[in-house]
Order: sequence, then C-alpha cells, then structure tokens
Amino acid sequence: MKERLQRFMLGRYGFDELSKVYLGVTIALMVISMFADSWLLYLFSLGLLVYSYYRAFSKNISKRQSENQKYRNFRYQQMVKWNNFKNRQAQKKIYRFFKCPQCKQRVRVPKGRGKICITCPKCKIEFIKRS
Repeated sequence: MKERLQRFMLGRYGFDELSKVYLGVTIALMVISMFADSWLLYLFSLGLLVYSYYRAFSKNISKRQSENQKYRNFRYQQMVKWNNFKNRQAQKKIYRFFKCPQCKQRVRVPKGRGKICITCPKCKIEFIKRS
C-alpha cells in the first residue's frame, strides 16, 4: 500500500507550509462551526479542506511553489513587524519615537530633553518636537 501511495504521489506537489496552515484553519473552523451551529461556516471549512488537498495533489509544481513562497514572504514581513514592535516597546522607557513629516521615516530620540530639533537621517528635513 505504501508503494502505491508513493507511485500516486510521484510528480505531485504534496503538502507544504501553506497547506498545513489551511488544514489548521480548516480544523479550527470545523470546531467553531460545531459550537456555533453554522452550516455556512462548515461549508466554507469543507471548501478550504478540498482546496488544501487540491494543492497537495496538484501536478503544477511551479505554481504551488510560488504560492507557498508568497505565503512565506508574507509571514516573514509580519514577523519583522512584530519584532520591531517588541523592540520599540522595550525601548519606550528610554526613547521617544517620531515619524518624519515628509518621508515618514521613524526617528528615535532620547526622552526628557525638552524641545529639540530633530533631523531626519533619510531626507535631512528638520522638525521640532518635545522629547
């Protein structure tokens, strides 16, 4: 049986990170639909399950890889944003953060210095803020 399954999957894409996320969301939606008694949510979760298996059994490998790469890029961008947020929260006691009015670059200045003139490192515009 194992050999037959391996022969069947030969030349097919298989499960990747995006498929695993779809399966996790499917399970969560099915559990929620059981408690919420929502047939529409249940149908949506079944459709997501079918799409996940469609991706796994697909022979269009390049398209599935590009979809997975887009997901991985999106996830990476979200992780970078989250890490930047955590770093800003950790530095909040010592520094104040301002956005440049022209280029929207985030500028960090020390707290408790009163009214200061801030020069944007990106566009070199000067603006005055209280730190």
